[in-house]
Amino acid sequence: MTKLAEKFKKEIRPALQKELGLSNIMATPKIEKVTINIGIGRASQDKQLVEFASSILQRITGQKPVSIKAKKSISNFKLREGMIVGTKVTLRGARMYDFIDRLVNSTIPRFRDFYGLETKKGFDKNGNYIVGLKEHIVFPEIGMEDVERVHGLEICFTTSAKDKKQALALFRGFGFPFKKDKNTKK
Repeated sequence: MTKLAEKFKKEIRPALQKELGLSNIMATPKIEKVTINIGIGRASQDKQLVEFASSILQRITGQKPVSIKAKKSISNFKLREGMIVGTKVTLRGARMYDFIDRLVNSTIPRFRDFYGLETKKGFDKNGNYIVGLKEHIVFPEIGMEDVERVHGLEICFTTSAKDKKQALALFRGFGFPFKKDKNTKK
């Protein structure tokens, strides 16, 4: 078990139960999975860029990515059914906790002009959180010699939270640096 998983069981989960006023510890929200994806878009015709995006995702997560194919043809975008349009990785368990630990403690502090993660736009009504990154080079696993082309990626945290309030408390427990709202105390 990773350090963050142990911390979640021993510290974060009981604190969440107390903060949210839940009677059962099993009712506390948790992060179920983390999905990281890279949209390739116009580069879908170039096999080298598809392989490059896959290798970047593999180095960041430590897991082999899956190719995402177009479901239908769109002539205006020169897109044919079955063409590769992106790559994705779904992390669960120990790898998920390792990724979250690296993201919060070493990757987010490397963001340029960073004032905190958005709370208004990133959450959906079910308590899931999505972060979009403009550059993949903020990850320490990516060396500057490996940068042929800078591209963005999207990280989706799927939680068992019932609403945004529970999810926000969960992510703050993990140490995610959110922007200070004028309306909230924290």
